[in-house]
Amino acid sequence: MSADEILLHIKDSYYFEVPKLFWPQNHKSHTDFPDVWVRLDPDFQVWQAKMVYQYLKNEGAQGLPSEHDFVHNYEHWKHEPGNHGKPVKRYLASLADQQAGQPANLQWAKQGEQETIRFDVAEYRVAKDISWTPEKIEAYNNVLSGKILIPQLPGTKLRNLYQAESGFAISKFMVIEFLVAVIISVIFIAYARRVSKGQLPRGWFWNLMDVFIVFLRNDVAKGNIHHGADKFVPLLWTLFFFVLGCNLFGLIPWMGSPTGSISVTLTLAVSVLCIGMAAGVKVFGPVGVFKNLIPNMELPLVIAVFVIPMMFAIEIVGLMIKHGVLGVRLLANMVAGHVVLLSIMGLVIELQNQVFLGSLPSFFAWVIGLIILTACVMLSCLELFVAFLQAYIFALLSASFINAETHGH
Repeated sequence: MSADEILLHIKDSYYFEVPKLFWPQNHKSHTDFPDVWVRLDPDFQVWQAKMVYQYLKNEGAQGLPSEHDFVHNYEHWKHEPGNHGKPVKRYLASLADQQAGQPANLQWAKQGEQETIRFDVAEYRVAKDISWTPEKIEAYNNVLSGKILIPQLPGTKLRNLYQAESGFAISKFMVIEFLVAVIISVIFIAYARRVSKGQLPRGWFWNLMDVFIVFLRNDVAKGNIHHGADKFVPLLWTLFFFVLGCNLFGLIPWMGSPTGSISVTLTLAVSVLCIGMAAGVKVFGPVGVFKNLIPNMELPLVIAVFVIPMMFAIEIVGLMIKHGVLGVRLLANMVAGHVVLLSIMGLVIELQNQVFLGSLPSFFAWVIGLIILTACVMLSCLELFVAFLQAYIFALLSASFINAETHGH
């Protein structure tokens, strides 16, 4: 398993992947494939380039090269590093960026970029004399088998299975986060109803929940926030269980961990920063919350003029770094475990290849495979522990940061 394959398995996407046997694909022609997949097809991209060229030619665009040169230059551009599989719209955009100094010659590029929307998948499906070979269709079906594409909202356009072109795209991590939020809501509503009726926790699940909730309230919130800790208990409960839920979903086969995305962890960290500063404003006022960042120092005016602004700048930068590290720490711990597990699982795939090629005895492969399987199970147990630990650390540090922003130095 290569490094690129490992990253694709742990990054966010617009599909859920399951074994191919559970979700086979049997498309018969190019008209049956999803739009996002058709847009990635080289034949469609060449067709779109030719249609855009004909449109520009009919409009009398000045400085337009021949159709052969236009398509050839586009194909050559796609082979450059970083341009593989990009549509003609991206090629025209790159040409339009070069208009400085020769606007008359490349004006058609900007016009063509805007008109690519005329020649999209819908027009390609009904175009005449277009068909994919059975070999291509079979290969595409094999690649798409096991990939459950997430339905998107009208107006959303995907560039590929990992990037959105336009509109609001619903990703796998969004779906998982929504499921975690629903699960948390259901559990907390049921727990609140039991508490409001004065019922004691009964059963292993409610006793376990009670242990976590009481611990977070007494040891995390009240143990780190000196004043008004009760106001922040619901926040810390939510942070802990949301992070924990996202972490645990990463251990479920064919799912994923949203906390393995920098956008999720940094958003959580920024939320803690905003809530802490808002609470600080309520305690010290809009100006006082920033003055509170600077420790009280008995300094002569001559020295204070220089020292206090420097201290203020340092504290502001430190505040941003602290919350940034809060998000990066969670990300790094969750990604590291997934990378190690996938790397070890890649060894199993390599063993299978070596046995198939006859370069490794099957008995020797079975022994090594058993060792690798045992290592994966042990690492999965370690990841389970890390999932709880990182949720606790995130809630603990959040409480500490909120206390610093609401407690006078």
